[in-house]
This record gives sequence, structure tokens and C-alpha cells, in this order.
Amino acid sequence: MKIASYNIRKCIGLDRRRDPKRVLSVIKELPVDVIALQEVDKRLGKRPSSIPFDQIEIQTGMQPITFDRSGSSLGWHGNTFLVKPNVSITDIECIDLPGLEPRGAIIAEVHLSGTTPFQLIATHLGLLRKNRIRQLTYIQDALANRTDLPTIIMGDFNEWSQTAGLAAITNKFNILAPGNSFHAARPIAKLDRFALSKNLHVKDAGVLTTRLARKASDHLPIWAEVVQA
Repeated sequence: MKIASYNIRKCIGLDRRRDPKRVLSVIKELPVDVIALQEVDKRLGKRPSSIPFDQIEIQTGMQPITFDRSGSSLGWHGNTFLVKPNVSITDIECIDLPGLEPRGAIIAEVHLSGTTPFQLIATHLGLLRKNRIRQLTYIQDALANRTDLPTIIMGDFNEWSQTAGLAAITNKFNILAPGNSFHAARPIAKLDRFALSKNLHVKDAGVLTTRLARKASDHLPIWAEVVQA
């Protein structure tokens, strides 16, 4: 399975313009089966989607998985998945995460043609380390009540350290930070990460650093090709 994660910053680029088509063009540059997006919704009012629903498939060839019953927001606490037509997502669970800020995660069983199911978690962790530790512990506890599948936690971990703050899940997960993804203008931090269950192997991984990606958001997308070990 080829996966990616991208904090799109509500489609506001480094030129301070909100440009959904530019973000969708960056996503199109990623040859992946599934991408987890963060900050897909605006913060005010009913938190409307920052991307026009009807443009996603037209521009990227991927289909959005929506979690908001009101039809306004695209994501859950700003998180969502886009998938290629050969991918289906089932058994979706949306959870609230503990902490001072409103945060959440989406847990989903993912079926890709020709492979056994994977379990993916899309999330955007809090700004404070003590909250991030609680949130990762909460995610791991939620997974304990689900079917045991090859699992990947993906998103903006908001953790500047390479080691601190991640111990809550390293007993069951290997942490993968493909490269510096923040700030897009001058990448110095590996805030965006994957956490892979120990029965998974990474064939390749990286950060998309195209000219367009360096302008569309303050984060660069990360990607990985993952197989069962």
C-alpha cells in the first residue's frame, strides 16, 4: 500500500492565499492509494470544508471519505482520508482525543485490491507534549478493542523531538519520519510521521518537495510504500 499524509493548513499557502486547487494539484503529484489530510475544515461557524467537495475527484482521481452528517465539513476534527477507486474503507470509528484543544482521530479498516486489510488512523495531535502523550495512549487503547490488523497511525504528530513524547506507542509501533516536512519554506522539523505496527515493512519513503508543494501549505506531504513483513 502506498500512503501519504499532508497538513493542508485549510488550503492557505505561504502567499497567504486560500487556494484549494493548488492543494489538490499537490495531492495529484503523489502516486498513493490513500492520503490522510489534516486541517481540511475552516475553524469558524459550522467548520465548512476548505476544499470544494465536487473538485476532489475531478482534480485528483481520489474519492473523499466524509464524516460530517451536516454536509458542511469534510473531516472529523479536520482529519479525513482520500482514497483511489481501487480502495474501500469500512468499519470507520471517529473518536475524540483528550487534551485542552479539540482533537480527534479516525480509525478505519482499509481494503486494497489484492492485499489483506490494513487499519489506518488519521490524526492531528495537540500542541502540548503532555496532551500528545495522552492522545497516543488513548489511540492505542482504542485499537485494543478492535480486530488485530496491520496498523498505521498517520498525521501531524506536532512533535519536534526525535524520541521524546512517542514512548507511549513504541512498544507496538515503529516510528517513521520520512524527512523534514515543516516549515515548507525552510524544512527543519519532522512533525509529520507514520507509526507502523511491527508486522509492517517500509519499502520506500520520502517528502514531496516540489515547487508547488513548497508554496501550497506550511507543511510538506510525506509518503511511504508499505508491505507486510
